[in-house]
Order: sequence, then C-alpha cells, then structure tokens
Amino acid sequence: MKQKDKKVRPLFFLLPLVLLAVAGGWYLALKFEREAPGIRFDSMPDAIGAKAELSLKVWDRKSGLRRVWIDLQKNGKDTVLLKKDYPALGFLQRGAVSFDQLRVPVDPKKLHISDGKAVLRLSVWDYSWRGWWHGNQRDVKKEVLIDTQPPSIEVISRVHNLRQGGSGLVIYRLSEACPEQGVVVGDNFFPGYSGYFKDKQIYVALFALDYHQGRDTQLLIRAVDAAGNVGVAGFPHYIKEERFRTDNINISDKFLNWKMPVLARGGDLAGASLLDKFLYVNQKLRKENNERAKRSCRNSESHILWNGVFERFPHSATRAHFADFRTYYYHGKKVDQEHHMGMDLASVAHADVPAANSGKIAFAGDLGIYGNTILIDHGIGLFTMYSHLSQIGVHVGDHVTKGQFIGITGFTGMAGGDHLHFGMLLHDIFVNPLEWWDPHWIRSNISGKLDRAAERFPRAN
Repeated sequence: MKQKDKKVRPLFFLLPLVLLAVAGGWYLALKFEREAPGIRFDSMPDAIGAKAELSLKVWDRKSGLRRVWIDLQKNGKDTVLLKKDYPALGFLQRGAVSFDQLRVPVDPKKLHISDGKAVLRLSVWDYSWRGWWHGNQRDVKKEVLIDTQPPSIEVISRVHNLRQGGSGLVIYRLSEACPEQGVVVGDNFFPGYSGYFKDKQIYVALFALDYHQGRDTQLLIRAVDAAGNVGVAGFPHYIKEERFRTDNINISDKFLNWKMPVLARGGDLAGASLLDKFLYVNQKLRKENNERAKRSCRNSESHILWNGVFERFPHSATRAHFADFRTYYYHGKKVDQEHHMGMDLASVAHADVPAANSGKIAFAGDLGIYGNTILIDHGIGLFTMYSHLSQIGVHVGDHVTKGQFIGITGFTGMAGGDHLHFGMLLHDIFVNPLEWWDPHWIRSNISGKLDRAAERFPRAN
C-alpha cells in the first residue's frame, strides 16, 4: 500500500506543473496574437477643404489599443494631425481601451499646408507582444487633394421676376464640379442640373417661392465642392406679393358619413365623433398625404422632358384656386382652416384627363384625401398632379406625351363632386399652375432665358 502511494505522489506534484505550462502557453499565445487593429473612416475624404474634420473608428478586441498616429505628407514634409497613446491595465496586461471614436480637425492654412496633392497616413498599434513588443500594426494610406478655395459662381441669367407661390429659373456657371449646388430660397433648396449646355459647368435650376414667402425672402445660389468649401452668390430678382382668395366651406353630416369611413381609418379614432374624424383627416392625414406627394417629387429626371406651354384640363371651369385660404364650418361653427394647394377644375362627369405636358409617371395610386392620383415628372424638378380620379390609366415609369390620356375624373378622396384637382410642384414646393398655362410667361421666364443663354453658350444637342 505504501509502495502505491509513492507512485501516486510524483503524479500529484507533476499535475500543477502541467497546468501551469498549459496556462503559460495560452497566455503567451494570447500575448503574441497576430490580429491587427481595425480602422474605419465614417467617410474617407478625397479632398480636404479650408475647414475639415476626419471622423473614424479604431479598435482592437484582443490586445487593446496602444497608439494612433495620423499625419499629412506633402512636398516631403510630414505634418502630424494626431498622436494618441492608450494606457495598459497593468504590467504584462492588455490595453485598457479596445475601441475609440476619433474626430480630428484639419485646418490646412493654420498648419501651413498649401493646396495640392498630399498623402494622408494613419497607423494604429495594439498591445500584442509581436514585432519585438511593438504590437501588431495597421496602416492606411490615401492620396487626397488639399483645396481651401471656395467655388466661384457666375450668374448667366439676368432677370428674375417672381410672384408669391410662383416659379423661376436661373442659369449659372461654376468654377469646378460640386456634389451639392443649387438655389436657396429661404429655408428651401432647389438643385441645379447640368447637361442642357455643352459646358458641363453650366447649370439650370428651377426654383419656387412658397405662397407664404414675401419680399424679404433671401434668394441665393449655393455650391459646395468636394472638399466642403462653400461658395455663394446672389442674383438680381424682384418679388411681387400676391393676395390669395379666401373661401368658406360648410361641412355636413351627410358628407362626413359618406367620406369618413374610408378616410378616417388611421389614428386612435374608435368611438370618435364625426367632427373629430374630419379634423384628423383634414389636418394630420392632409399633411401626411402632402409629404408623400413631395417625396415622390424629390428625384427628378436630369433633363427637360416638357415642351412649351402646359395644357389646361379642356372644357373646364375653375371651382377653386391655388392657395385659397379655406375656413371650414360645421353646424355654423368655425372648426378648421387650411390652404388649398392646387386648382379645382370641373368638366362633365367622368371626363378623360390628358397629360398637361410630356413626362414620366412618378406616382400612380391612392393618396388619401386626394384619392386616386397621378404625378408626372417633367424633368429638372417640375411635376404635375392629377387627383380625385375615378380611374388611372398609366403606371409608374410610363412615358407620356402632351395631351395623352392618363385617367378619368371622379370624386375619390375628399372630393364632394366630380372634378379634377390639378397641382404643380417644384421638387417639394407647390406652385401656381396659372403661370405654366401662360405662353407669354413661359417665353419670358423659362424658354426665353434658355434661348438667350444659348446665344452665348452652345446647347448640348
């Protein structure tokens, strides 16, 4: 029995040594891990402007971050943008930081870096023992352009007369290609389009003055180049104020019992009164429907699809005007007020509806208070809207010509009788259709400007 204990005792003492050796091997394997740190730019810059910021993430999940170094190399000179060291948890332990979000401001003028090509370099190290205890290293190198000069803007068109709720066109040339450029009208932005002229740096922009924007509204052209430099230019303009009509509309229980079961299906309306349902539809649903229409008008064809004056719905009488300020009464009491952003045109019941001009179908379907609706994209941001239709005769993506049949009038949506609600939008702003029905206005404000500019700058085709 004693002899057997003597055999077991050496094994008992040997086991801790084996476990220690295994743990030591595991620890050394961990410390000599070979996975390099990670780097990801939120946006890798191709150009650095007068005021720039590099935004990036660095990480190392195994050993932890040791050091980050970022510099710009130009004409043989290195300019350090960031040097950051991270602490360790303790001697022989991993790094205390495994992830960092970095925002590095870059001011070339302050750093005495001239415009031109440069190389952006970034290196990250971890707390691995590889590389003679310097750690694994990840390097990123990219050629960038230092550009601190804002784009210059030459205004080519000279006369810009506008009405509240009206449209305008401006032609301008940029000194360089800019990923963002267009016309700013108050808080609204209207992009310009290149391609009408052979010179690709000449842009044409349709823009609108919202019905509530007056003479003090600021109008300017704004361009942002690839480096983030901003150029702005004003242009001569005259704004004529408009007095829009007012209208009183009486809402009856008969009308509400007819329309609300279909329209008032959203929100928490179980057990709500007819009036509460109407207010939900006329306010919240109207706003949602307008936003949906505007979303369909934010991506337009980059060239002009229309030709000449826009045709008015034939043989029709005007029943409501653009930007009418409507006051709604229920049982003799004022309950709501809204603006009517289109023209109501009445003809015979179930009349054929033609396209007002050539374009591409951007939307065709139900649009809440507007009922069955069609939106046609006429290019460079201009759209027409046809609502309350009983039938839709086109599909999204179809190309149509001026006068082509697209649908039949009706009283879908919140229409009380058979008519066509006709609207026009510039990107996401409703504008007055009267201008686009007027051949004299078209010549003076749209086609005439393009023709005069073409006398100096050849058209693309």
